[in-house]
Amino acid sequence: MGDAPTTRLLLACPDQPGLIARVSGFLAESGLNIVDVDQHSTAEGRFFMRMVFDQVPATERDALELRFAKEIGEPFEMDYAFHQSSRVKRVAAMVSREDHCLSDLLWRWRNDDLGGELVTVISNHPDHAGQVEAVGLPFHHISVTPENKDAAEKQILSLVDDVDLLVLARYMQILSEDFLHALSAPAINIHHSFLPAFVGADPYHRAYERGVKLIGATAHYVTAELDAGPIIAQDVEPVDHRDEVTDMIRIGRDIERLVLARAVMAHLDDRVLLDGDRTIVF
Repeated sequence: MGDAPTTRLLLACPDQPGLIARVSGFLAESGLNIVDVDQHSTAEGRFFMRMVFDQVPATERDALELRFAKEIGEPFEMDYAFHQSSRVKRVAAMVSREDHCLSDLLWRWRNDDLGGELVTVISNHPDHAGQVEAVGLPFHHISVTPENKDAAEKQILSLVDDVDLLVLARYMQILSEDFLHALSAPAINIHHSFLPAFVGADPYHRAYERGVKLIGATAHYVTAELDAGPIIAQDVEPVDHRDEVTDMIRIGRDIERLVLARAVMAHLDDRVLLDGDRTIVF
């Protein structure tokens, strides 16, 4: 496939025979070559597919999508979306004091590995202004207190109203339901996987005291229900009695940055479909 621009079609619908043939036939009749395809059928009878094909010229996209809706989308009761690989998605990051996830995102963005354009960083602490501004990105320090939370969230919304994805790179403030409803883009969060056993402060100290044997991280879409959105990526690393609290924190940070990056890149590459409270990640 190389670097040639492509169109990505993501779809979900009730499962039935002939779906792949019908969609691929439509594209063949339109003179479009398929370069990649993934599909999955669930036990509940839902069909999911990601199909990548030659980029449709801009002047022909509206007509093609209208034909697709009439001939395939509506008859098969599909939820679907077309995405152009040539359109670079805009990403905003929010961070608090810990910078391991932010630093990883900055590195991937600078090396063209992120799959999107990082456009701004917002923090409730001023700590990371230097490293963000050093790579040419705007840094916005917005202090958040119980007294100014509403005003602070409105200010944040004004800074992210034109982004395609908001990444909470260890942003340690709970976003209000009103904020999430007003947000014009999906948001991805990262946290340690000790939940729900070790909730609150010092989870690694409590995990050490209990002698846990696995440290993990979870990246998920943000919903109004705290840390309960659809999971995109997870990973774990083994630990044992030789590992002190500082070792566990270091291992945890490494997993968090990698898992968050995988989730962000999967989303930006249009490889994630929602299946209720779950995700299908191709």
